[in-house]
Amino acid sequence: MSEYIFTSESVTEGHPDKVCDLIADSILDAALAQDPQSNMAVEATIKDDFVLVYGEANTRAKLDYEAIALDTIRKIGYTEPYHVKVVVNEQSPEIHNAVNRDVVCAGDQGIMFGFACSETDEYMPAPIYYAHALSRQLAKIRREDDRLRPDGKTQVSVEYKDGKPVRIDAIVVSTQHREDVSQEEIHELVREKVIDPVIPAHMLDDRTKYFINPSGSFVVGGSFGDSGTTGRKIVCDTYGGRGRIGGGCFSSKDPTKVDRSAAYYARWVAKNIVAAGLADQCEVQVSYAIGEPEPVSIFVDTFGTGKVSDEKILEIINRNFSFEVGNILRELDLRRPIYARTTNYGHFGDPDLPWETIKELEL
Repeated sequence: MSEYIFTSESVTEGHPDKVCDLIADSILDAALAQDPQSNMAVEATIKDDFVLVYGEANTRAKLDYEAIALDTIRKIGYTEPYHVKVVVNEQSPEIHNAVNRDVVCAGDQGIMFGFACSETDEYMPAPIYYAHALSRQLAKIRREDDRLRPDGKTQVSVEYKDGKPVRIDAIVVSTQHREDVSQEEIHELVREKVIDPVIPAHMLDDRTKYFINPSGSFVVGGSFGDSGTTGRKIVCDTYGGRGRIGGGCFSSKDPTKVDRSAAYYARWVAKNIVAAGLADQCEVQVSYAIGEPEPVSIFVDTFGTGKVSDEKILEIINRNFSFEVGNILRELDLRRPIYARTTNYGHFGDPDLPWETIKELEL
């Protein structure tokens, strides 16, 4: 299609799924801070005032799972009393022994994708970039204005012509709020303090549609309005539906889990291909077998935007990058507590994260 509209969504840190993601990544960071060799897969589920923390861990770290969960919820901005049940067992010795050998091996089988494009300075697709920008701004304003509460969602529909984003056709913002605040106040606040500061004026016109709290009142939110579980926002976490996903989530998983680390590395590779001017879009697929250090396959697709052939780009990738699991951990320095900062507003696009850096390629 030469002309089309593509939509992506984002959620704020107060969304119940993201509450669970942040609990999981905060637990992971606490483990890695004490024991960088920790193997962790501890997740969370929340409903009303009940939190279940569960999973597998093999770590020398001393962790108070309940305290981490409650502290995370309070930092997000929820003040209700919560009750935490912990069911965490030691990681299966079969999995642990398959991963921790003379060389680091993949903690599971699976396929991972990395994607980048030239639509924004961050090499992210425009719809998810703007949706995250709105969610991040909504969270900022919520902390400054007590009329708003932590739960919220955003959605941006971008119109494309000849493969380029030209305007925003629709913006959706839903925000939890105090009971005594009118929808008129919410509309004015969101337009003036959330949308206008972050969406470029040239992307808006008199045909742009705005849907602010389209369902009306949004007083009951968070876990009291919906349940939440770690790993349910993988499209928000990646490319907003533009790049394909392998199906595995990121949050809770230590870097030996290639669902996370190889997806980060694949993004790094794709971003560097686009940044080097070799393509306007690049998607990298990589696959692994559990207990094996090297990938089973690597596939590259530039969707017809490559300046050279995809076969040549794969040669360049193999010359400049190594998807061997131990190398990913070393090259990106992943055995450290950096994961709570990735939880919200996408795992990609933050220039301070190691898989977002640009390196000079040997062409």
